[in-house]
Amino acid sequence: MTYHPKSDFMAVMMQRGFLADCTDYQGLDDALSAGVVPAYIGFDATATSLHVGSLIQIMMLRWLQKTGHKPITLMGGGTTKVGDPSFRADERPLLDNAAIDANIAGIRQVFAAYLDYSDAPTGALMLNNAEWLDDLNYLSFLRDIGRHFSINRMLAFDSVKSRLDREQSLSFLEFNYMILQAYDFLELNRRYGCLLQLGGSDQWGNIVNGIDLTRRVLDHEIYGLTSHLLTTSDGRKMGKTAAGAVWLNADLTAPYAFWQFWRNTTDADTGRFLKLYTELSLDECERLGALEGSEINAAKVILANEVTALLHGRAAAEAAEATAREVFEQGGVGDDLPTLDLTAAEIGDGLSIAQILVRSGLAASGKEAKRLIADNGARLNDAALTDAGLMVTPDMLAQPMKLSAGKKRHALVRLT
Repeated sequence: MTYHPKSDFMAVMMQRGFLADCTDYQGLDDALSAGVVPAYIGFDATATSLHVGSLIQIMMLRWLQKTGHKPITLMGGGTTKVGDPSFRADERPLLDNAAIDANIAGIRQVFAAYLDYSDAPTGALMLNNAEWLDDLNYLSFLRDIGRHFSINRMLAFDSVKSRLDREQSLSFLEFNYMILQAYDFLELNRRYGCLLQLGGSDQWGNIVNGIDLTRRVLDHEIYGLTSHLLTTSDGRKMGKTAAGAVWLNADLTAPYAFWQFWRNTTDADTGRFLKLYTELSLDECERLGALEGSEINAAKVILANEVTALLHGRAAAEAAEATAREVFEQGGVGDDLPTLDLTAAEIGDGLSIAQILVRSGLAASGKEAKRLIADNGARLNDAALTDAGLMVTPDMLAQPMKLSAGKKRHALVRLT
């Protein structure tokens, strides 16, 4: 792509590696240069927290605000009742209103760390699409909105076609999702003057639908911009580890574990992640990403510190680094490690070390825990753990127990 942007936001998206595609480079760039552009990303409330895979979209909204525009975080209180079928092999479980509201309450906590929700012209808005979706009249919606959608065109979208090509069921409920998301863009434009939808590249079809619908119904010019769907250099989906998702809420993934996830970034990903997930200058990201050998570890610590500070605060980042230094350099037991608290009743006459590895998040299953031990990858209080049949009793936890999986992942086990 050789387009040379005039606006600061487009420049950031291109130079830092966010941009995958845009519906109209010149038109959007002109709008961004002319004044404050309201732009949104939708987040369905399928869990009580977002995970690291959503962080690229959150950073896009943060940069949008930092470059003089107005972010809208749209909670999918309505669309979550349907479920996004994009590139899924099966239908999402349906949630009731209470579960959706609880999930939204959990997700809201994250955004305040990244966005300013003040009354300023660029102050962010937190909205819920249940506001206009919950009370839709079905017949009116079919007549006024449904008539603008071609089934032939909808079947051609990759998110739908991939399911049908694999001969996997796609319910009528899910098929309606893309119409509802398109309607979101229409309503946001009508109610709040929203001109831009941001999202991952898997949302391209949904974004284009919204733009087309808004042009047909309101005759307004609006835009879409997508980011890359990130995988790590070794092919893993961003935000996933052997122990599960890396959540953004501190009650689900402790700040130290969050810090450690970024510290464990592969050498090949370090420079790219510095550009996407920190606000360090491009020159500094390039310099750090070019380091080699043992020096790249210093860049990874900076990455972990900067990303953790944005979400959890600078003090939490510094505490995590201090804990890591104590664990790695001094062989000690830091106060800020992920901690598994067990009661004497839970342990009973003994709890297998394999179970404890799983419960502490260091292994995804008992089978993986046993393989880790057999491969000499587990340590107990910094000594090699060789007995997969070891039973941990309450008296063994008179002092906290330090468990390690490999050289970089650690947890404390305590008796409470």
